[in-house]
Amino acid sequence: MAIITEEPDPPPPPPKTKPNSKPKKTTSPPPSAAATTKSNTTTTNPFHFWFYFTLVVSLIVFFFISISSLYPQDPKTWFLNLPPVLRLHYSKGRTIKVQTAPNYPQVEVFSIQEGPTNSDSHVLFVHGLGCSSFAFHSILKSLGLKNVHAVAIDLPGSGFSDKSVVVVEENVGGNGGFGGLWKVYSDIKEKGLFWGFDQLIEQGYVNHEENEIHVLKKESVKAIELGGEEMGRVLGQVVDSMGLAPVDLVLHDSALGLSANWISENQGLVRSVVVLDAVPSGTALPLWVLEMPVLRDVALGFRFVFKTVLAKCCGELFGGPEAEAHRILLKGMDGRRAVVGMGKKLNFSFDLAEWSGLDGVKGLPMRVIWSSRFSEEWSDRGRQVADVLPQVTLVTHSGGRWPQEHNAEEVAESIYDFVSSLPKSSKTAVEEQIPEHIQKMIDEAKSGDHHHHHDVHGGHDHHEHNHGHAHAGYMDAYGLGQGWAM
Repeated sequence: MAIITEEPDPPPPPPKTKPNSKPKKTTSPPPSAAATTKSNTTTTNPFHFWFYFTLVVSLIVFFFISISSLYPQDPKTWFLNLPPVLRLHYSKGRTIKVQTAPNYPQVEVFSIQEGPTNSDSHVLFVHGLGCSSFAFHSILKSLGLKNVHAVAIDLPGSGFSDKSVVVVEENVGGNGGFGGLWKVYSDIKEKGLFWGFDQLIEQGYVNHEENEIHVLKKESVKAIELGGEEMGRVLGQVVDSMGLAPVDLVLHDSALGLSANWISENQGLVRSVVVLDAVPSGTALPLWVLEMPVLRDVALGFRFVFKTVLAKCCGELFGGPEAEAHRILLKGMDGRRAVVGMGKKLNFSFDLAEWSGLDGVKGLPMRVIWSSRFSEEWSDRGRQVADVLPQVTLVTHSGGRWPQEHNAEEVAESIYDFVSSLPKSSKTAVEEQIPEHIQKMIDEAKSGDHHHHHDVHGGHDHHEHNHGHAHAGYMDAYGLGQGWAM
């Protein structure tokens, strides 16, 4: 009998692989995007980095060069670069020496005038912060043609006036170790580098007193910053040196608040006051624009930006050359710093109603000349100012908050109508007492001349003639030849 056994089936043969197929990768994950970028970067051109680096540096340099004219220039370079309209304005003016503080050196104040100096009316224009006498040059010309003596000044720190002053500061005893080093430096600067070495060879020691009290003097340049007290000093000296009293003051913008104390204390020097778009505190030109580091560079460094600021805050119809002249005068010789400093000294608590009730103010004739075109809010502000001041007439004009060329004649006519309606004032020279010894010499000369001419000519007419010359010559030497009428 046969035995049948079952054998297991043989395993199936492995599948045949195609010759062109690639084996599957089951171990490593696909490369990340960062790795791919890194791989690509290593293969890029290295000059791309230097191209972008050079481009960025070039843009930075171009930006700073474009605003480099903002920073102070020496006076000669600044003046030679002035546009013709400003050179003409400067050529018509002169400077006056004034002192803003007792211990400060004198500074030069630029002034320009039109019209006869022997006029019945002497009008003095005082500009607000950021402005200058250039804003009034057309108004002055119109008033001069009407036989009005019109004067405008650049306040210290503005326009063509001095904008900084050198101040000597004293420090008694020095500053510790730094003071000793400064003393050694001062000795070397004064006596030479080998002064101590020569003393050491000749005497065996350096002649230096340890207990000596040293007074260190240091010179520093400071911007001129006017407050109410300094403004009063400037106005008083300008009125006195130019012979403007009694003066008709035209106060523009912030000049009202800065001049208020001087007006109330000098009633005899002021005949009338014209308020020209002036508020008790604040300025038309926003001072924060001139104070912020980046914004001030842009505003004063680019013409169209500054013109836009003027149109927004001071008046819409500024011409290109007119706006450019204001920009140059404001940024030149670091005038911006002086204007910002004066803005911080404004009296923001000034009460116009209280000031107008003072004894030295309430009797003054006043007129308010105000812009009716700038904005409705500004027109309402003008009516409020006119309501507060006593016996005031309100007249409007079609310009902005700063004087402009297109309405200069209009403003000048309003000022002329006001000052010509005021009563004329007379002014006589003060009699000077002749010293006793001078009077004795004059009497002896008169006596000798009288006897001489009486003996020779036998008459009295020559005595009177010579007496007149002797007295007139003395008075002319003192500038008091005769009184003069306003």
